[in-house]
Amino acid sequence: MKPAPFEYVRPGSIAEACELLASDEDARVISGGQTLIPMLAMRLARPARLVDIYRLPELNGIRIDGDILAIGATTRQVQVERSEVARDALPLLAKALPWIGHPPTRNRGTVGGSVAHADPSAEIPLVAVTLQAEIEITNPDGVSTMPADDFFIGPMLTAVMPGDCVTGVRFPIWRHTRLGTGFHEVSARQSDFAFVAAAAQVALDDSGQCIDAALGIGGVGDRAMRLDVSRLIGDSLNKASIVDIVREAAQVLEPTSDLHASAEYRMRVAVTLGARALEDAMKDAQVGSDRAVHGGAQ
Repeated sequence: MKPAPFEYVRPGSIAEACELLASDEDARVISGGQTLIPMLAMRLARPARLVDIYRLPELNGIRIDGDILAIGATTRQVQVERSEVARDALPLLAKALPWIGHPPTRNRGTVGGSVAHADPSAEIPLVAVTLQAEIEITNPDGVSTMPADDFFIGPMLTAVMPGDCVTGVRFPIWRHTRLGTGFHEVSARQSDFAFVAAAAQVALDDSGQCIDAALGIGGVGDRAMRLDVSRLIGDSLNKASIVDIVREAAQVLEPTSDLHASAEYRMRVAVTLGARALEDAMKDAQVGSDRAVHGGAQ
């Protein structure tokens, strides 16, 4: 099937792109095209105009801004995957990126495109929600940011308004010495969309007690959600207590059923993968600390 007819425009600046988007409510942004092009081919999307921002240099790049890792919207996923800066500052995102599609998908797909598409099972939105990232939005009135939890509204639905363009994602950097991450997902086949995904990040003090923890679950409901696991803080936890805390926190989830998995299955797997991701994060924090100590003693 061929796409419905559309006008293609390549603006010379983000300001021009926003003006084009504001002037036509049927216009859509295109960047890497890994999601939109198949939707056009199947006529699931029929924009009157495509505004191509992929080659705007101001939207590409990875940089540290204080305690923030800022990633431009058109930065390709493979750039982040290969970036030592991103890997050191944001180990959870580094751990999640290999789960995104196939290498050719990541070679072309962009960070901003994944965020703007808002697939409930997508890995980058899950990490953004888990770590309480902020989405940078540019429109004719200027630049603003929005918490990821407010940005994602539902399946393929965001708070973006006409004239708005996602121009970057700002991830907070945890500066703890003992930091660990965990990421798990279940899908029909490797690199397929996740039925359930779990992302966790944990910080420990010198005695091994938890001093900060974050857990996010994706693929279960209409958007990724960060769960309240604050009960982890202040304790030296075992597997049983972690499962209990995750099970209680998961009660806010509203799992959906479809041809791939039932709501009951998704809820059960969410608890299992959430607990597993937290356990891995705690082990990772401990191992990382031990390696640092041994490395410094040599």
